[in-house]
Amino acid sequence: MKIAILISGRGSNMAALSQTKQGFDICLVAADRPAEGLAVAQQDGYATALIDRSAYQSKQDHEAALAEQIAAHNPDWIILAGYMSVLSASFIDRFDGRVINIHPSLLPEYKGLNTHSRVLADGGAHHGVSVHLVTALLDDGPLLAQIQLDVNSDDTEASLSKRVLGLEHQLYPAVITALAEGAVEIDRLAVRWSDTNRLKAITGGIVSFPPLD
Repeated sequence: MKIAILISGRGSNMAALSQTKQGFDICLVAADRPAEGLAVAQQDGYATALIDRSAYQSKQDHEAALAEQIAAHNPDWIILAGYMSVLSASFIDRFDGRVINIHPSLLPEYKGLNTHSRVLADGGAHHGVSVHLVTALLDDGPLLAQIQLDVNSDDTEASLSKRVLGLEHQLYPAVITALAEGAVEIDRLAVRWSDTNRLKAITGGIVSFPPLD
């Protein structure tokens, strides 16, 4: 299985995928703005591309250029790893909906930015990580898996962010590996897990699947 990874920053989830990859190859790492993660990907020997949004007059033009770069590498899946641009329905449809994202909250709660500070401000007892299929709506789409953690009474935004990021680096490679191995089947917006045992083992049994436990 070939994946193209889209980033916008340091690319820590991209690095986690690179270090853990089993059953899949990274055929491209692309960014929509100058990103530290591109240099990391280059050092690891991956093809990279910068398609800077600021160089294009419209979202449509930018997505067209991005799509051409991706299509040239013929990936099976597009993996968003800290990619900060919302993709349009036409872009997603061009790749038959084969786009996956990871988000630092228990979706559908806390879509968008600043999830850690918002959970703390609300006095939330739980927080976590979600991997989901991408639609044209922000942080929407069917869930593949989630991990929940308890918010501690002494948590700060920084401490909560660090703990959640650790779960991201654990969950994302495990889900993509499961996809490569056929443990989860995806048909457009339909998700079906045929084998959850390995992912439960990797995550210590704290992962949930749709329909959620």
